Amino acid sequence: MAFALSDEHRAIRDAVREFGANEIEPVAEEYDRNGTYPEEIRREAAAYDFVAPGIPTEYDGAGMDKLASTIVTEELWRADPGIGSAVGSAGFGTDMILEFGDEWMKAEWLPKIASGETASCSMISEPAHGSDVAGIETVAEKDGTEYVLNGNKMWITNGTVADVGVLMAKTSPGESHRGITAFLVEMDADGIRTEKIDNKLGIRASDLAEVVVDDVRVPEDNVIGEVDQGFYQLMEFFASGRTSVAAQAVGAAQGALDAALDYASEREQFGQRIGEFQAIRHKLAEMATNVEAARSLTYRAATQVEDGNQEIAARFSSMAKLFASEHAVDVADEAVQVHGGAGYVTDYPAERYYRDARITKIYEGTSEIQKNVIADRLL
Repeated sequence: MAFALSDEHRAIRDAVREFGANEIEPVAEEYDRNGTYPEEIRREAAAYDFVAPGIPTEYDGAGMDKLASTIVTEELWRADPGIGSAVGSAGFGTDMILEFGDEWMKAEWLPKIASGETASCSMISEPAHGSDVAGIETVAEKDGTEYVLNGNKMWITNGTVADVGVLMAKTSPGESHRGITAFLVEMDADGIRTEKIDNKLGIRASDLAEVVVDDVRVPEDNVIGEVDQGFYQLMEFFASGRTSVAAQAVGAAQGALDAALDYASEREQFGQRIGEFQAIRHKLAEMATNVEAARSLTYRAATQVEDGNQEIAARFSSMAKLFASEHAVDVADEAVQVHGGAGYVTDYPAERYYRDARITKIYEGTSEIQKNVIADRLL
């Protein structure tokens, strides 16, 4: 099945690519080196509708479909995965608010996120629970018209920069996945402490934090959706999230390929450009083929998510994430090899793409988890 982009999709791709070339690429190495969160770039990106582009127009968003949002993510990561992650993750949790939240939640927070005024976060993972969402230990106990939240969240993107977050907690601790509830939590609430995680291998411009929740009180009106239904609500977004990570991987792989092509066209050895040697040409050919295959599978997953068939979308999104992330690492590795010694230092972007691509095999479900998901839908 072919996925020819519409004129609108091509226009979005060109606009994000231009933004990346002008606003992200020139400063990418600096932000990576310093581990600085790109607040101003995020706000600039929001002015072009590149932050949480799926937020509907009625909440001041761009109302893009899933394929368009996928293209935005891909191009941001192509420019630089670290800054691309910071911009692309600024709307984490908005899908949950949009689908299951009360109208006041949408009206208060979605326009602020879409405009770049603030960022949001999604607090699911814990020190002892990553892939095992049903095993989370953060609890929410009812006390009158409030819930009291206690627990420890780990690997939270935007943890120290977000003003609002969606937090998953156990409201029925003995019920595994059947006892989880989603809460809207303001990040400056009494009892919330955040600590930035800054010793990361890659995507260093993206904020990552540990979030400690100590007797945090939220009104019962802050329940998103229904009590004890948070896990089932979350499941509705697995395919969308995995497609987004596949898009990240495609962008990182394309960026690494671009860097390798540039270097192979300039570097000379033995009296000729290294791109003229068959060994290098074959590497570049395989890299380009893998990138294009990953892109096609990712776009197909995006259309399945948009169509709304959860079973088909789950299969294709897991396939896309598995294939794209595994090959992003391979392509980035080959980009370093094309550069030789120059690829091992920060003078060229190849080493940054190599470090950054690796995360796509881990979050939103590891490659091993994706294989389980795919197999479950084959047998």
